[in-house]
Amino acid sequence: MEQVTERFLRYSKVYTTSDPKSETFPSTKRQLVFADQLAEELREIGLHEVVRDDFGYVTATLPSNMDHPVPVIGFISHIDTSPDYSGENVNPQLIRNYQGQDLLLDAEQKVVLSPAYFPDLLKYLGQDLITTDGKTLLGADDKAGIAEIVTAMDFLIRHQEIIHGKIRLCFTPDEEVGHGTLHFDVGKFGTDFAYTMDGGEIGELEYENFNAASAKITVKGRSVHPGSAKNTMINSMLVATQIIQALPADQRPEHTEGYEGFFHLTSFEGDVSLTKLEYIIRDHDRAKFEARKNLMKEICGLINLRFGKETVLLEMTDQYFNMKEKLEPVKYIVDLAEQAMKDVGVTPIIKAIRGGTDGAQLSWKGLPCPNIFAGGHNFHGPYEFVPVQSMQKAVEVIVRIAELVAKQ
Repeated sequence: MEQVTERFLRYSKVYTTSDPKSETFPSTKRQLVFADQLAEELREIGLHEVVRDDFGYVTATLPSNMDHPVPVIGFISHIDTSPDYSGENVNPQLIRNYQGQDLLLDAEQKVVLSPAYFPDLLKYLGQDLITTDGKTLLGADDKAGIAEIVTAMDFLIRHQEIIHGKIRLCFTPDEEVGHGTLHFDVGKFGTDFAYTMDGGEIGELEYENFNAASAKITVKGRSVHPGSAKNTMINSMLVATQIIQALPADQRPEHTEGYEGFFHLTSFEGDVSLTKLEYIIRDHDRAKFEARKNLMKEICGLINLRFGKETVLLEMTDQYFNMKEKLEPVKYIVDLAEQAMKDVGVTPIIKAIRGGTDGAQLSWKGLPCPNIFAGGHNFHGPYEFVPVQSMQKAVEVIVRIAELVAKQ
């Protein structure tokens, strides 16, 4: 437990935030700094074939200790943290033996981590929590996953009596900005299947996720002096609000859960002459996903009929698809992870991700890749926390998966 805690506390302090506006890969050079540190640590604990490539991917191998071949498995986590909140000067706090009290993270800004707002805290009474100091995010997404994987490999190296096949590791950049698998070479990675350690609370096991698209809408107006604007002016901001109002109000993120999809307005910027909207579109069901995209196209088309065909420009891009389509034919790898959790005393929570992971894109690239918990809560903000005991159980799950693959 102390090993995984020490690793996570050390990793969390390294500034690795990615940048969605960058045109480089990785999007920030600071990710390469951490990648180099991580590669050196992997060499020190005894892993083989450790490489940090020009794109910032760190790969390594734990050779098999068996005398016959078994499937090659992989474990994957990402090194960047979300640009949604500051990840610079992270100062993690270790709270021993949590007893359900409010935790004052930042007295000056009155940032309080309270079970009144975050009732999941009460699941961890008597456990040790790692929190922020209220000024930054924590980075458990996904440095907890990295700490768990490295600790598990260190454990297997130190305990040669535990049989396992060949295990491959990969730590990816830029997952938080949707580019984590852009230069991932599935063939070179060379595994039969893999797992991302990038889930939330203890027990999470996911092999379904959203189908995802982004939409950029540009609305062109006609700006004239307001004193002589009658029947001439077209206010692009007001036209843009017609698009917003035409989309179903009950299908926004704040009104949806479970398998319910949504339209999410992420940016609105404009003036009379020009307004730009950015949306993300999500749905687990592929047919409903396509229907959502078509609805947005129809609405923009109707606006152009009303104000002129050059008024609205819609650019829509598919981002990733539901990995369930690729994992159902090899469902045994999900069952394997479920059994590993049960064997180490973790109750599996199998549910669909209301988001996406590198595993979704990798599954569509030919590498089946379910997602396993890393233990954190309240990602991407100052209320983020991770229980130490959850990270320890994640280490045990990784080791047990390696054992089960070897035995089966």
